[in-house]
This record gives sequence, C-alpha cells and structure tokens, in this order.
Amino acid sequence: MGRNRRQLHPEEEALWDLVRRNTRALHPERPLRAPEEKQARPAPKKAKHAHFSPFALGQAAKPSPRNTHDIAPKIGEALATASISMDRKSFGRMKKGKLSPEARIDLHGMTIAQAHPALLGFVQRAYSDGKRLVLVITGKGKHRDDGGPIPVRHGVLKHQVPHWLHSAPLSPLILQISEAHLRHGGTGAYYVYLRRAGR
Repeated sequence: MGRNRRQLHPEEEALWDLVRRNTRALHPERPLRAPEEKQARPAPKKAKHAHFSPFALGQAAKPSPRNTHDIAPKIGEALATASISMDRKSFGRMKKGKLSPEARIDLHGMTIAQAHPALLGFVQRAYSDGKRLVLVITGKGKHRDDGGPIPVRHGVLKHQVPHWLHSAPLSPLILQISEAHLRHGGTGAYYVYLRRAGR
C-alpha cells in the first residue's frame, strides 16, 4: 500500500520555493539510464581434445656416456684440470717421472685417524728442511661395494689426502699436487711440490 503524500500549506510552499532558488545542486542532473538489457552470452566453445600419439617414458632421453653413480668427479680428473702454479717446465718433468722425490711417506694400510697426523708432520718437516718435491703414497684402495643403495667410494685415503693437502695448515706450504708417474706409484701416490721455505 502506497504512502499518501500530504499537501503543503501555502506558507510551506513559499518557503520551499525560496530554498530551491537559493540552493545549488552538488551534482549536475544526470539523465536516467534505461535499464540495460541483458546481453546474450555467446555459447561456450567446445573444448578441443588434444590427440597424443602413444609414447613410452624416457624414449627421448639420451643415453649417458658412461653409466656411473659417482657422487663426485674422480680425484685424478680434478687434479689434472687444476691450474699449474709451479714452473711449467718442472711440472712437465715431474709428470713424466723425471724429477725424483726428495722424501716419501707411505700411508698405505693406515686408518684416517693415523694417516692425517702422519701426513701433517711429514709435509711440515719436509717444508722446514727446504725440500721441494715429496711423494705421498696412499695405495689405490680396495673395492668393497656391499651392493647397498648408497655407493661406497673405495680408496678412502686416496680421496682424502688431496683434501687434507688443500686445507689448512698444509695448503700455504704447497704449490702443486699431482698424481704420480707410474714409476713412483701411479694413481696410488701423489707428487706434492712444496713452496720455498720462507716465501
């Protein structure tokens, strides 16, 4: 039911006219818009089904050049690609086994706990005595793979010795490390070329 509007008295009407004449609209009059017609939505496009040709997992994979599960590159490869810090001519003679080591230590058969202090003492004494080329024999190590899921690296000392030589307190005393020539033990030994004492 609608509301009945009350008629204004002549005094009220005069007052309302006065207000209308002296009032400015905050917003200009806007034309009333007709209600928008609902636009018809286009029919959804039918999804195109992609057609896949049959495939097998890994069919496009390239075979690895070597089937290996090594977690790190071989120590000989890492040493062979290391930059040459010593005299190149002397390095070439050393690699060919033409330089004779002035001292040697055989760590073969020692545990890590025995080998580490023995190597530290040996290298420090050789440096103090002014020796330049020393030989560290580690042995090649025995292959002891028990068939477990985690690969076991054989030759623990062979892999550990270069890390010890590249770490303090020995690294400042050493100029170059290289695998030995066959006549001095081959891959089971390392040449360690020391800096001159006092430099």
